[in-house]
Amino acid sequence: MLHQHFQRLLTVVTSAALVLGSMGDAWAAKAPNPADSYTTATPVKHVVVIFQENISFDHYFATYPFAKNPAGEPQFVGSVNTPGVNNLLSGGLLTENPNSVQPFRLDRAQAVTCDQNHNYNSEQKAFNSGAMDKFPEFVGQGSSAQFPCNDLGMGPGIVMGYYDGNSVTAMWNYAQHFAMSDNSYNTQFGPSTPGALNLISGNTAGAVVQTGNPSGNIAGGTLGATTGAIIGDPRPAGDDCNPTGKTYVSFPDGAINVGDLLNSKTMTWGWFQGGFRPTSFVNGTAICAAASVGLPGVVADYVAHHQPFQYFPSTRNPHHLPPTGTIGTSDQANHQYDLQDFFTALGTGQLPAVSFLKAKAVNDGHPGNSDPLDEQEFLVNTINKIEASPEWKNTAIIIAYDDSDGWYDHAMDPLINQSQSIGDDFLTGTGFCGTNANSTTQGRCGYGPRTPLMLISPYSRQNYVDHVITDQSSILRFIEDNWSLGRIGNGSTDAKAGSLLGMFDFVKKAPKLILDPETGLVTP
Repeated sequence: MLHQHFQRLLTVVTSAALVLGSMGDAWAAKAPNPADSYTTATPVKHVVVIFQENISFDHYFATYPFAKNPAGEPQFVGSVNTPGVNNLLSGGLLTENPNSVQPFRLDRAQAVTCDQNHNYNSEQKAFNSGAMDKFPEFVGQGSSAQFPCNDLGMGPGIVMGYYDGNSVTAMWNYAQHFAMSDNSYNTQFGPSTPGALNLISGNTAGAVVQTGNPSGNIAGGTLGATTGAIIGDPRPAGDDCNPTGKTYVSFPDGAINVGDLLNSKTMTWGWFQGGFRPTSFVNGTAICAAASVGLPGVVADYVAHHQPFQYFPSTRNPHHLPPTGTIGTSDQANHQYDLQDFFTALGTGQLPAVSFLKAKAVNDGHPGNSDPLDEQEFLVNTINKIEASPEWKNTAIIIAYDDSDGWYDHAMDPLINQSQSIGDDFLTGTGFCGTNANSTTQGRCGYGPRTPLMLISPYSRQNYVDHVITDQSSILRFIEDNWSLGRIGNGSTDAKAGSLLGMFDFVKKAPKLILDPETGLVTP
């Protein structure tokens, strides 16, 4: 069987090589890509941000680079030169943990799990003023009549589970060959929408509730506030493919994000999301009914509150209109695309300068609708295609996450933004995230939980772990600096975000790494 497996891999690799060879002349004949001519501060001409869902750093890297390696599973043996990592092994917290449940390994056969509680206030309570010892009590989500899910018999204690290199094999192999950070955080506490907004604007403040209940969605919502910082998952007002019965918000005219900065310099860019293309239109309203099958079952592809540009009047495409011109340029799509459009642009040699990728829900890593194995398939297939293209030579792929899902992580964040929102903040006491009563950033308590951050590029340091403090808006800052876009302003955290440059090496080129999407192993 092992021989047959490697024979299959050899056949796939050989076939791919023949196809790529035949495409060489076609690629060479294609029109020049304008992004290649833009002036950049580094040799990077293309940034591809793969923005995944709901994983804490320890959930994927708790014992990196040491895997259990049971028989019958993909094997991982780390290099003896692997640098030190701030994980559960480094501080003895794997076996002597202050939480009521000790951390435990999740096997490859346990890929499908419950979605944990990752609310803005619950996460702060779990941190318990930095003691990091109340995760099962406040964010652990076991199966119940109200929330039936796969808790593997652990109840709320499932929140202490972690995977190793036998399940998240591709992630560990990318870490071995490229660069990752062990000191990167959510810009603030809370779920998907704040994380996505901080990625593109470094700011969640100023949102206006259009319809629905602001409580749990806007800081101070329990007091009736309808304008403020987003702390929950309200949907973007006006998106045709929103679910019904939710809270809908929008930022006012004049609020800007990185797309506006790129547009101001007429540079190519796009947000590419699985399921964004409508399956039909009814009376001019888009219907996004595409679904896919993964280990959790049948899952709808499109998730509206994962699409941050839809919250801004300047960058929304509410009716999900398709592009009419070159992908990445300004037309009726307004730079908002289906995921397949990214691969079209890549295949035609027109990869935009900046691309944000959001997988179909079944592949985005979010527990409940996705899992590490379905996520790995998407990541590996996508990265393999980019590496096989001519654009690889000057591309930087960044893998990042929107939030931690509440999964246990032992690292307390630096408190950059303080907040005193009654009913919402609990980090350092009831109603408090810090003690600065004059804070002007209510509802933006952060940094939040620690999440994975990886750089895959010819310009990446190899087998490198970066310890510089960064957050989601550090990605925004790198884009701003590389293309000389300037800053967002108006309280954006881009102004104080840590730099990603320490993960790069612009002298010694890192070789390609082609992996098997099923196993995550290096292909022969």
